[in-house]
Amino acid sequence: MTGPRPGPSGPRPAPPPSRWSGVETGDGGHPAVDAAVQAMANAATLAPADQIAQYEAAYQTLRETLATIDQA
Repeated sequence: MTGPRPGPSGPRPAPPPSRWSGVETGDGGHPAVDAAVQAMANAATLAPADQIAQYEAAYQTLRETLATIDQA
């Protein structure tokens, strides 16, 4: 007989703040960064194997955006 398998422990992450909902709030955010953050939030609903590609794409977008800021 086997017992129950342990699952993840600890609290689950909360949904992103409403300012990441895709609704323009006029807060002066950067469109590429906002899109990357939204993609990461959306990835939470995907299977773990599919999340990797989303996180890598968001990471690349954030790196490129930070590089342009450094050049300014």
